[in-house]
Amino acid sequence: MSEKNLETNGEENFAELFEAFQSESNDNLQVGDQIKGTVISITKDSVFIDTGSKVDGVVDRDELTDEEGELTVKEGDSVELYVISMNNNEIVLSKAMSGAGGLNMLREAYENKVPVEGKVAETCKGGFRVMMMHRKVFCPVSQIDTSFVEDAEAFVGSTHNFQVIKFEENGRNIVVSRRVLLEQEQEKAREQFMQDVQPDAVMEGKVTKLMPFGAFVELTPGVEGMVHVSELSWSRSAKPEDIVQPGDDVTVRILSMEPRKDGKGLKIGLSLKQLQNDPWDEVGDKFKAGDKISGTVVRCADFGAFVEIAPGIEGLVHVSEMSYTKRVHKPEDEVSPGQEVAVMIKEIDPVKRRIGLSMKDAAGDPWMDMADTFKVGQEVEGTVENRAEFGIFINLAPGITGLLPMSRITRSGKQAELEALKPGDKVTISIEEINTADRKVTLTAGEAKKDDGDKDWKEYAKSAPKKPAPRKSAPKTSSTTSSSGGSGGSGGFGGLLGDKLQEAMKNKK
Repeated sequence: MSEKNLETNGEENFAELFEAFQSESNDNLQVGDQIKGTVISITKDSVFIDTGSKVDGVVDRDELTDEEGELTVKEGDSVELYVISMNNNEIVLSKAMSGAGGLNMLREAYENKVPVEGKVAETCKGGFRVMMMHRKVFCPVSQIDTSFVEDAEAFVGSTHNFQVIKFEENGRNIVVSRRVLLEQEQEKAREQFMQDVQPDAVMEGKVTKLMPFGAFVELTPGVEGMVHVSELSWSRSAKPEDIVQPGDDVTVRILSMEPRKDGKGLKIGLSLKQLQNDPWDEVGDKFKAGDKISGTVVRCADFGAFVEIAPGIEGLVHVSEMSYTKRVHKPEDEVSPGQEVAVMIKEIDPVKRRIGLSMKDAAGDPWMDMADTFKVGQEVEGTVENRAEFGIFINLAPGITGLLPMSRITRSGKQAELEALKPGDKVTISIEEINTADRKVTLTAGEAKKDDGDKDWKEYAKSAPKKPAPRKSAPKTSSTTSSSGGSGGSGGFGGLLGDKLQEAMKNKK
């Protein structure tokens, strides 16, 4: 290769290198630009930053300290800052535009969307007055935070970064927003969250608010998920406020993550209960058939009521197991969701996750004490339940109902009084018969009407027609025999009266 070619190639290579150097340098920095630089030295008052240009940047040390005054960076760390002023000797950097800058700097901040530091001075109609570069600007209440502001006064006196979102009338109408910057930070946090976290991960979070349908948990600044009420606890009857409170630190499992339909943020489903043991795994150790316990009615169905006897453990009280004292047709007539009831465990099947419960067995069978409470011949007071063609049903005690047959009513001396009874009326009756095996009680009322032949005889004798007495027979002679004496035989008065009496008795029956 000739010397000329070498020189030519060398010039071309040098030009390429210089062009590459120029493209990588930041010599074209302007006020308002955001740069990412490296800390190269730290002094008592300042921190020097390699800006990638011929001139190093400098930032006030206080801007890079925490609330305790401790420096948050060290040499070699990378930081993102804004150019707030520059000359040939230095580039002044800041986390946000602040200090004395005047109207021109606010205009530049508006045009370049550069954050500006401001202090909330006071509340006003619709928002806040914010002191910014020795000027009062307006921040709407909806722009001070990403969430609803309940106590506006709580922001007064605080200092934040704002973005100028309106600059009109040559600076006489300046509107700023803190919310815009917060949403930008949150979007960055969400993007990073999506890269670092996957479903089924377990994370720590803080409960931010409660709703009837669940609890919201902040997983990282700007990223919230929701624990549905069904995932808060194994218990179906528990409410969110029974389990957690705002401010509580909780450990959750991520069930799902997907972008929201409106494009704003993520929809994250969380669970608390999936980090807890399944209560059905220990049901056999805690309960057994015959146990009497209390539970809470969770819901009612046509065939019975489901009762929670422990968090996540439900059993069924069939409608036939609700009461010994009355016939229950609808569970809702006896219980309602949220009601606490006493039950007895009849059977447990952990494999099928079924528990049979009984309310009536927990209350006790009233017929068990029947022999000690009531005796045949005992006079008691009862309440009429209902009437039927064959008699009246009268309640003697809870779960004990007897029947006063119609045959006893018609034979009673108080027939009219008994026939006038209606449901709810009190009545005094006597126990005639007790059949514990068949759960039947036969009742009677008052003294029965006398139904003997003597009474019927006397009553009929008073009203029966008188028959003439038979003629006396003529004295016997040897030559004649009377044929009329048969009138005193079986066809006489006695036989006739007996026939009439039987007929009267038959008609009476």
